[in-house]
Amino acid sequence: MKNRNRSAFITGASGAIGKAIARRLAKDGFNLYLHYHSNEKIMRTLATELQNCDVEVTVLQGDFSSRADLEKITENVFELDVFIHAAGNSEYGLFTDLSDKKLQCLYDIHVGAPLYFIRAFLPKLRRSSHPRILFISSIWGEVGAAMEVAYSTMKGAQIAFVKALSKEVAGNDITVNALTPGAVDTAMLAQFSEQEKQEFIQEIPLLRLGNPKDVANAAAFLVRDESGYITGQILGVNGGWHM
Repeated sequence: MKNRNRSAFITGASGAIGKAIARRLAKDGFNLYLHYHSNEKIMRTLATELQNCDVEVTVLQGDFSSRADLEKITENVFELDVFIHAAGNSEYGLFTDLSDKKLQCLYDIHVGAPLYFIRAFLPKLRRSSHPRILFISSIWGEVGAAMEVAYSTMKGAQIAFVKALSKEVAGNDITVNALTPGAVDTAMLAQFSEQEKQEFIQEIPLLRLGNPKDVANAAAFLVRDESGYITGQILGVNGGWHM
């Protein structure tokens, strides 16, 4: 199904999951606003690739710790139908060892920036015929993880926000949902050895890591016109892990 007149904004589009979602939505005909922080070369290559899908691609750089950058981004997003927050970063270690700077960074990326954007974009989304808000959260926001306490907390905050906002904007036919990926083969798993990854896999009923396309396919489903009666939901993309 093509969506030639619809636009989607994806944060963290230079990351593995963000790129996969961008590719899938471009294939589905969405015009795209793609945010990145520092991976300019990756982003420019992706934008060139996606233009071959005959869609408009606008690249927006921004640091989520900078209010000026947040304002600059919002000023350069015009019509909007879909907002997807795919940006993310994790910190692995004891909570007591986490610095104030890293804690603030986790908050800015996972909570502060998306709430700022959504508040700014709601008037645009209300004008859409099929408005969608989607968070790429995490399984750790549901069950928590030792050594990733702050990350789990921020992802849990996203889930609470989804459940609350979905009720507040339902009268505008805006759906608000979240995906909670499990162990997905991205840079976030790079800190673990191959042996540790194999131990993860043995705990997953489907006996494999997820891949970014698994998440992108679920995202594409939730932003479709036909998903308009699904809101306030947290959909696990986890291979049956921690169920």
